[in-house]
Order: sequence, then structure tokens, then C-alpha cells
Amino acid sequence: MIAWIRRLTVLPLLVAMLLSESASAADESERLNTFLDEVHEAAVARWPEWQTSLGLKTDYDQWNDRSEAKAIAEHEITIRNLMRLRRDFDYEKLDPSAKLSYRLFEREAELGIAWFPFRHHGYAVSHMSGAHKNVPSFLVNRHAIDSLADAEDYIARLHGVAQVMDQTIARLELRAEKGIVPPRFVFPQVLSDIDGFLTGAPFDAGAEEDTALLADLRDKVAKLGLLNAEAADLVERGEEALVTAVKPAYLRLRETLVALQEQAPEETGAWSFPEGEDFYALALLSTTTTDLTPDEIHAYGLAEVARIQGEMLEIAETLGLEGGLHVLFEFMRTDPSNFYANDEAGRAAYLADSRAVMVAMEARLDEVFSLKPKAELLVKRVEPFREKTTNIAFYESPAAYGDRPGVYYVNLYDMTLMPKSHLEALAYHEGFPGHHMQIAIAQELEDLPKFRKFGGNTAYIEGWALYAERLGKEMGFYREPLSDLGRLSWELLRAARLVVDTGLHHKRWTRDEAIAYLDENLPDSHATNRQAIERYIVWPSQATAYKIGMREFLALREAAEERLGEAFALRDFHSVVLGNGALPLDLLGEVVEQWVEAGGG
Repeated sequence: MIAWIRRLTVLPLLVAMLLSESASAADESERLNTFLDEVHEAAVARWPEWQTSLGLKTDYDQWNDRSEAKAIAEHEITIRNLMRLRRDFDYEKLDPSAKLSYRLFEREAELGIAWFPFRHHGYAVSHMSGAHKNVPSFLVNRHAIDSLADAEDYIARLHGVAQVMDQTIARLELRAEKGIVPPRFVFPQVLSDIDGFLTGAPFDAGAEEDTALLADLRDKVAKLGLLNAEAADLVERGEEALVTAVKPAYLRLRETLVALQEQAPEETGAWSFPEGEDFYALALLSTTTTDLTPDEIHAYGLAEVARIQGEMLEIAETLGLEGGLHVLFEFMRTDPSNFYANDEAGRAAYLADSRAVMVAMEARLDEVFSLKPKAELLVKRVEPFREKTTNIAFYESPAAYGDRPGVYYVNLYDMTLMPKSHLEALAYHEGFPGHHMQIAIAQELEDLPKFRKFGGNTAYIEGWALYAERLGKEMGFYREPLSDLGRLSWELLRAARLVVDTGLHHKRWTRDEAIAYLDENLPDSHATNRQAIERYIVWPSQATAYKIGMREFLALREAAEERLGEAFALRDFHSVVLGNGALPLDLLGEVVEQWVEAGGG
């Protein structure tokens, strides 16, 4: 009786203590989330182009500050924010979700601080990226004109291109002083892009066609429904800005590049930079979010190349193709049945087929997903002003604030680079259930601090998209053997990337050696392989993300299935891995482990 009475006396005390601890955790977690959102919103407020990309129209007439002073100021802010995190919040008092946010924010800050000494270890301009490409792409695709004020801001941004290019020139020159100059093959391509951009009205007197930005401004203003005189005035002022600000700025950049071309090395890689070995190690850590060494990544790539090639040979047998890989590769490269016509009719057919693939996939998403994005997905052709040197396909995320949809872009400049065999896998990677699925869902998640909705890492993002290509196979798509070969050839490319990226930047392979490896092991053309290697040279480590990320998604799923048995549900697994934003792979593993330990519910 006494023991029973004691239990009655102690029980309310225990309940009170537990409730107090729960309230304490809720309070501390709420304080942390408030702090993290304040930090995120302050960061957005410092970057006008980010605001526009999110669908906001604050600072709509401004460009990002690309100066060295800005980089130093941002570094100091990162240090202060990390100090505040560690000083003002008790990690042990946080709830599980807030603990994950704490660790993620801390890690991102630490990584940003580690990157600061290497902030010049990258090319300010290359054939893949740079202000010369980003300015027109941003204005055409991001700067909506829904009012007279928006049009005025567009014109203001045209005038602001002068500062963008001058800061880019300063960044190029600062890197050159440190011995970091883009490789020689970059310059003809960038100069060609600039010359192409400066072609047409109002840059060329008497030109019949408008340049990309004038055509864009004219089209957007026309949709406002203004009086003719008012619309004409806006277009005229836009022409003036193009002639007096944009063209001279591009020409200054061109002049700088022509001068730098004399210093350009024939061969380069991360190894050629100051402290290049440390730089590449940090790049791999950032990209893969693992501690895999270059040699380990290289070896894994070689093993995966061999495995995937074996699977491709099995399909070749069913097609009656004998003679090994090179016979199969030649068939995929040259058989007319694998290509659309290299004309406008062929381009229209490719777009239509890509859209049909996305419609078919979207109709079946409920089979494997309970969490789906609300944002619409469009399939569009890359604009002519950037198609010559842009990737064959890419994705642009929807506006977080606004009604801009997600867009899957296909580059139809040269239809010989867009075989039918690759169409399905490419669409699943960029659209449903790949990038659009993951990125749009992340932006729409509730009860997460904003930095987790809009942040991410390449291994998770690209790993998910490559996993999505394979998921299409599990769902019964790729019904034609040729499409399945295309899927495998894409995975083969990602495996080969592990080999050539580490080869170029760690083992000091030459450009020709890396191209030769792809020529020997992939079904793609020599020209395609050359373009691929030139991409990997100017973006050290980026290409390693795809296969490393995919490997982790598959490993986590396999382990969960094995441990949960009949309790495993693929829809629930996908909700877990997509429902926390883009996490580093080790933290993703912890989240999945907690889900498994809870019984998969």
C-alpha cells in the first residue's frame, strides 16, 4: 500500500518534469528557427538576384555585388552567425528537427569559412558560366515585367550591367595575379558567345533582327497593354541602355579576355592551382558530402563502368548486335532510327515527345510518392542566345514567392547530340521524378527554417536525379530496349565522370587523355566527349556528385527494405528522404536510420 501511494505521489512530479522539458525544447527550438530564418532573410536581402529568383520584386533594379570587398564582408557575417549559433543556443534543449537544423547550419558555416582562402580557386568566366551568359539569361528568364515599374527596373538593370562586367573584369585580373587563368580552349568559345550576343539591333545599325535582350524587353512591354507612345518610350530607353551601357561593358570584358588569352595554359586542373591538392580535397568534400578520397572515388568509378557496360552488352544481345561494346556504341551513335531530323520539325518532335514523357510520368507518381510538388513543370527549348555553349539540358526552379513554374530546358541547337535513346532518362532526371520533384517539394515544405528549403548540396540534388532515372525503370518505363540502353549510357557517363574528374584534377591527366578515356568507354561522339571533359576541367569535383549521391540513396533504401521487411513502403521512404530538404549524405543517413528504428511509420 505504501509503495502504491508513493507511486501516485511521484507520478505527477515526473509528468510535470517531462512537460517542462518538452516546453523547454519547444521554446528553444522556436528561438533557433526564428534566428535561422532571420539569418536567411538577411542573406536574401543582401543579394538582389536571389530575391528575383525567389519571385520577390525588392531591389528589382539591382544586380548582386560581385566585388572582393563584398566577399570579405560576407565571410565576416558567416563567422558572426556561427558564433551566435554556438553562444546563444543550447543544442541539448532542442527537439530532433531543430537539432538537425542546428547541425546543418553549423556545417554550412564551417564549410563556407573553410572555402574563404580558396575563394579565387575557380574561373570567374568560362564557356560554362560567367556574367556574359548569366546577365541575358537572368533578364530573359527571371525578370518578369508585370507593370510599368517592372519595366523601369529592367532598364535600370541594363544600365547596371556596366558594374557587373567591371567587377567581373576585376575578378579575372585578381585571379590572374594568382596564376589562375582559364585554359586556352575556353577563350574562343567565350569570345564567340560575346560576339553572338552583340549581334542584332540595336548593336548593329540596320540589323533586321533584335538582339536577345531587346527582343525580350519589346515582347514583355507589349504585353503590358500600355499606350503606344508609352510602350515605345520604354523600348527606346532600353535600346539606349543597350548601346551606351551594355555593349561597352561587354566590349571591355572581351578586351580583357583577349589579353588574358595570352597567359592561358594548355593543360590545367585543380593540381595546377596554388595549394591545389587541398583545394580539390575540399571541393570533393563539399560536392560529395563524404570523406571519400580521390583514389577511392576513382576506383569506384572504374568498377561501375565495368558493371554498367556488362548490362549494356546483355541488351545488345537481345537486339542481335554482336561484336562487343564498340559495335553497340557505333549503332547508338550512327543508326538513323536513333535520331530526330536536325531541323525545326525534328526539334518540335523532340519537344512534343519530352512533354508526353513528363505527362505519362506525372500521371503515375502516386504509385511511388505520397509527397508531391504543387508547382507546375514546363518543358521549354533553350533560347538561341545561349544554346551554342549551354548544357544539353538543365532545370530552373519555380519561384518560391510568385507563380513562375519550374522549367525543364532542352538544348536543341544540334539534334545529333539529342538521340532518341536518351530522351526518357534525361526527362526523368530534370523533371519528374528528378529535379523538379525534389527542388519544388523542398521549397514547399512547411515547419522547416528557410535555409533548409532553399539550400542544398550537389551530391543530394544530383544523386536524387540519377536515382530518379533508375526509378523510371522500376516503374515499367523504358519499354524499348533502345531507351533502356540510353538510361544505362547515362549512368555509364556518370560512372566515367568519377574516373575522369579524379584523373584530371588528382592524377594530372591531360585533356586528351581524359577525352580518349570517354571515347573508349562511352557511346557518345568524340565531339560530345570533348565538350564533357571541357566542362569537368572548369568545374572541379562537380561531376562526382551524381554517382556518389545515387549510391547513397540506393544503399539507404536497400538497408531499410532489408530491416523493415513487409513494413517497408517505398512511398514512405521517398517522403522521408524528400521531406527534410537537401541534406548532406551522412545526415540523410541518420534521418533514414531514425525512421527505420521507429518501424518505418
